[in-house]
Amino acid sequence: MAGRVLLTCGEPAGIGPEIAARALDCGVDYVWIGDARHLPDNLPHTRIAEVDDPVPAGHLPVLQHDFPAAVTAGQPNPENAQAVIDVIARAVNLALRDQVRAVTTLPINKRVLKEGAGFPFPGHTEYLAHLAGDPPVAMMLASTSVAPPCRVVPATIHIALAEVPATLTPARLEEAIRVTHAAMIRDFGIPAPRLAIAGINPHAGEGGNMGREEIDFIAPLLERLRNEGINLTGPLPADTMFHAPARKKYDAAICAYHDQALIPIKTLDFAGGVNVTLGLPFIRTSPDHGTAFDIAGTGRADPASTIAALRMAKDMAARRR
Repeated sequence: MAGRVLLTCGEPAGIGPEIAARALDCGVDYVWIGDARHLPDNLPHTRIAEVDDPVPAGHLPVLQHDFPAAVTAGQPNPENAQAVIDVIARAVNLALRDQVRAVTTLPINKRVLKEGAGFPFPGHTEYLAHLAGDPPVAMMLASTSVAPPCRVVPATIHIALAEVPATLTPARLEEAIRVTHAAMIRDFGIPAPRLAIAGINPHAGEGGNMGREEIDFIAPLLERLRNEGINLTGPLPADTMFHAPARKKYDAAICAYHDQALIPIKTLDFAGGVNVTLGLPFIRTSPDHGTAFDIAGTGRADPASTIAALRMAKDMAARRR
């Protein structure tokens, strides 16, 4: 396996180019894949042909990928949508061939990709799984600057809240539990992970008074998996799972839906949160924020989450090796 982490360019009109440049001194050897014309003018960089080609000290290694249209910060151009998608596919191809040790992806804008290239996926996670042959995957958001750590996995991701009760089937929840359990062992170095499972209803249904999902299928599923040796607690009321004393009791929390998982981590560690796709045959991390078109090109973008994502990718790769 090659030694570098591969950082994809993401949406070039967003804050991606400037935070890629500002992460250069983070202690991770990474190569950026995108169009070098989008990088800040004063950034020392060297175009390379292979991901492990040497570059002068202080230079960003760049795998060039030409984009068809000009880029103005804060003004996404749908003509570049296919190139953004192609960069992701090229990165996955390099990862599947073990040419890089991990992939960190900078933010994309799904609306622009759909408008410009008919992008059919709800987000990065689903597209990466598709490129990898559709293995079971889960999206984890992991903190890097709070203790105890906050790691959350939504069992359903980019769907409307009204669709959650029908989508959160026993099979869907079991898959999220199994993928998370395996990844905590393989990629986070926790040999006997403790997983906390949130209920779908307020107060975890309060004995059936606020919904029966916890009684009808969540509790029986957890009991069956406990009998296999997986350390599970729950179903738990989500509103009491995320303060510090509660987080000491588990290594990762699996939640019923997107906001149930993401609100606590973005409140606790907005700048240091990292998005990790669990279950892929390669390591993928991402900063836990969007393209931020409103501040792109102003120099105000905070690189902390990208730096955390690069460092986490490096650490996970070391454990997986």
